[in-house]
Amino acid sequence: MKKAGILFVLLTLLVMGSVFADLTVIMVTDTGGLGDKSFNDSAWAGIQMGVKKLPGVVGSVVQSYEQADYVPNLEDAADIADVVVAVGFMMQDALKQVAPEYPNTKFIFVDGVVDAPNVLSFTFKEQEGAFLVGYLAAAMTKTGKVGYVGGIPIPPVKRYEFGYRAGVKAYNTWKNKNVEVLMGYVGSFGDAAKGKTMTESQFSQGADIVFAAAGLSGLGTIKAAQEKGVGSGYFGIGVDQDQDYLAPGSVLASAMKRVDMAVYYGIEAADKGTFKGEHRVIGLKEEGIGISPMTYTKQLVPKEVLHELDVVKAKIADDTIVVPTSEEGLKAFMPPALEF
Repeated sequence: MKKAGILFVLLTLLVMGSVFADLTVIMVTDTGGLGDKSFNDSAWAGIQMGVKKLPGVVGSVVQSYEQADYVPNLEDAADIADVVVAVGFMMQDALKQVAPEYPNTKFIFVDGVVDAPNVLSFTFKEQEGAFLVGYLAAAMTKTGKVGYVGGIPIPPVKRYEFGYRAGVKAYNTWKNKNVEVLMGYVGSFGDAAKGKTMTESQFSQGADIVFAAAGLSGLGTIKAAQEKGVGSGYFGIGVDQDQDYLAPGSVLASAMKRVDMAVYYGIEAADKGTFKGEHRVIGLKEEGIGISPMTYTKQLVPKEVLHELDVVKAKIADDTIVVPTSEEGLKAFMPPALEF
């Protein structure tokens, strides 16, 4: 990041009153940036929550436009902030370099792990929420084909993929069906146009429901479903945040990941003096993973499917269903017998 950019952030903090703040927090985005209606926006919502709920907390954001920005952006933020929020697995190597340079700065890291006394790392069981939307997609498809559009195949996105495919596999096993999953990766978290094109390709191959775990690129999936029209039978599935509102009636559901709450908990710990470097894993049991309330589409889902989803949630929470997180695990995954 150019020094002019960090000076602008510093000026912003000063205008916001950080000279008198008890705790200054700066978020460093990944390359998807704010406006993705997903991962980065959710992290920023956690900072805003901290500003609102914790007196004396001031927050700001630094945008990363390419991976080469990560180290300088983290360093610049650490120069002036009490807490730096590093967003995204792809920032892991950069944070491993920067965190030891600033032992008095607290870092909150989302979606990766850095073992350092000043880094609180959060990872999520994305596969658990993806399992739910995979089961739902398999139950709701009219064509027998559903799709998956990923951003970059990093561990959190792969966990979404494996969970989604496992949910479809479980539905096939329990219902004696043969729903197929079409796969694709955009190669970017910031290319909505390519996400849309890939989704349209999957639609043309017979998929009628497509789950996108692709950040800003995933907005293209939602756009493609929206253009098919409400009532057409085509749906997108959102990710990280509740994205159902982005195209009411065209987003079947969203696999939710409470990045906002993780960031807020880290800020709250720093504010209260209880912050410590550790790794926390958050899943459905901890209410950090789940499925959206389907505000605009719940009436389309048969009651028996909604009931089955509730049963599946409970079985994931009590570890009766352990959702796989790898290709090998998915191949070996045998859904346990359930009574709905």
